[in-house]
Amino acid sequence: MSETAGYTEIVDAAGYAAAVELAVTASAAYYGDGTSTVDDDTFDRLVRGIVVWEEAHPDEVLPGSPTGKVAGGAVVGDVPHTRPMLSLDNVFSAEELTGWAEGLERRLGRPVDGWAVEAKLDGLAISARYRDGALVQLVTRGDGTAGEDVSHGIGTIAGLPEALAEPVTVEIRGEVLLTREQFEAANLLRVEHGGTPFANPRSGAAGSLRAKDRAYQVELTFFGYGALPLEEGAELAADLAALPHTAIMEYVSGLGIQTSAAAVPGPIGYASLPEVTARIEEIAAARAGLPFGIDGIVVKADSAADQETAGLSSRAPRWAIAYKLPADTKITTLREVEWSVGRTGVIAPRAVLDPVEIDGTIVTYATLHNPADIARRGLMLGDRVTVYKAGDVIPRVEAPLVETRTGEELPIAIPETCPRCGGEIDRSQERWRCVLGRDCNAVASISYAVGRDQLDIEGLGHTRIVQLVDADLIGDFADLFSLTREQLLSLERMGEVSTDNLLAAIEAAKGRPLNKVFAALGVRGTGRSMSRRIARHFVTMDAIRAADAEKVQEVEGIGPERATIMIAELAELEPLIGKLTAAGVNLTEPGVTPREEAPDLPLTGMSVVVTGSMTGPLESLSRNEMNELIERAGGKASSSVSKNTALLVAGEKAGSKRAKAETLEIRVITPDEFATLVTDFLP
Repeated sequence: MSETAGYTEIVDAAGYAAAVELAVTASAAYYGDGTSTVDDDTFDRLVRGIVVWEEAHPDEVLPGSPTGKVAGGAVVGDVPHTRPMLSLDNVFSAEELTGWAEGLERRLGRPVDGWAVEAKLDGLAISARYRDGALVQLVTRGDGTAGEDVSHGIGTIAGLPEALAEPVTVEIRGEVLLTREQFEAANLLRVEHGGTPFANPRSGAAGSLRAKDRAYQVELTFFGYGALPLEEGAELAADLAALPHTAIMEYVSGLGIQTSAAAVPGPIGYASLPEVTARIEEIAAARAGLPFGIDGIVVKADSAADQETAGLSSRAPRWAIAYKLPADTKITTLREVEWSVGRTGVIAPRAVLDPVEIDGTIVTYATLHNPADIARRGLMLGDRVTVYKAGDVIPRVEAPLVETRTGEELPIAIPETCPRCGGEIDRSQERWRCVLGRDCNAVASISYAVGRDQLDIEGLGHTRIVQLVDADLIGDFADLFSLTREQLLSLERMGEVSTDNLLAAIEAAKGRPLNKVFAALGVRGTGRSMSRRIARHFVTMDAIRAADAEKVQEVEGIGPERATIMIAELAELEPLIGKLTAAGVNLTEPGVTPREEAPDLPLTGMSVVVTGSMTGPLESLSRNEMNELIERAGGKASSSVSKNTALLVAGEKAGSKRAKAETLEIRVITPDEFATLVTDFLP
């Protein structure tokens, strides 16, 4: 077998038989306990390859083939479904979606009367049966005809209430899943009770829902995507049969159940295929920021009449399709673990993986966070592991596939001393740290401090910083302000012009506002946005240094834990701050006026989100500079749209944030309109 044209190419009958066996085995694991030795993308390619081979060899189709069967024919159940609980067929491109839609309209003999579009949630399909408004039974999909009774899970699933808002008898179908946060909590509980970590959130949802008589409880999440009468002939049956899907979702939501429409905010009903395609792009763009996994988008004919006319195949409705997205989770092999020391002395492990393509990029490295994270996940060198990547987020190893171990795996060596300097390690927190702190990796600490969003010292790149450190001319960024012309000229490839330019840039950095200097300190738990809030709140470095934990927590976004870390860090940084003071570096925030004395600022009290590419007067501003502009004008810069957002500045290619803002009826303006609004505060 080989990979070609988006599917696994099968060259002979023996390869076909092997592919069928692998697909059925993988289906049994995937639909059984949620585990599988192959990832979704590999499985999809395998099944598409089987379909291609069977179309070319119709007389040689094996009876055990997974094609045309719910769950690949790999699972069974003992609780009959009221109606078949089918799977969905897949498409993988806009062209395939158009072809499917045209085929549906040919079958109907007329245009489709509207579409419904929802995220395809990556979990476990179940039916929830309510009698007189009370949840009485939960049943898995099984083979589509009958499923497994998992009613012991009642009361553990967020979004699926035990009692409805109305005393109706109805069956709700939907997806049970683990959010990323719930997945981490479930694995922590599982390991604490002697188990092995779940390989991924889907296996965690399947395993947790099926588990009985367990010493601990795992919370899951439900999204409903359908409703049907539990008893044929009941009054509700006729009502539901006549409703379009969009109206059914409104009805289900009114009963108090979380629906798939809530997974990605925005309308689910659309009149034309171009609108459907635009919505698919919005959901795909929002995927990276979702707190749970989706593996595609479901497109349905909305009207009940269209669905009735289109009918069903043996495994799937003909009026619905799943538009599959590129995989953001893959399975590969963990080969090595590298240990590095960051700019604050934090010791971080990094997984070295067999290269694997995830969402269009080749991934070779992934984060492991800290030694405790490695222990919680039970990782070993040589493990087959699931690797997760969402959007621009750094890939991370989720868990090993314990069932695939051969016995040749090796323990991961945990460093006894600092991997950079060989010194002692502070193990008092989960994130281990070299006892030398920033001094262990002065180059990284200084490089961060002089960056554009901190002190912005032009001409001071990594190579030059290494030169200065190796020559013992600087040990921290405060030493930069004591450098002489003679010292710089003594460095290799440092001429008079470049020396004078660098000295001028260093001198200019002395006048940066307090928020830039504070950001340059690199206090753990703070970043650029938090540094601006701290500087505007306290105004002077002396006030920051004098603040106790209670005072620090008055700054928005700082809680007890972060306040404690900040105070400890500032105590550690006291000598560095003293050197900055002695060098004449500005340690105040200029132009800060208490909010109560400046009610006329254009953005006072407003939470503002910026998305897309800026144009006009804002074109040259970085996103951090845009956030600074918002705060100078009295507003609060935010990265996500919510009901608390007052204004969205939408540039070119604004994407899902604009759609969400419009849904929430939030004011949306262009970059030029925003520039006019804050013209007095432009840099």
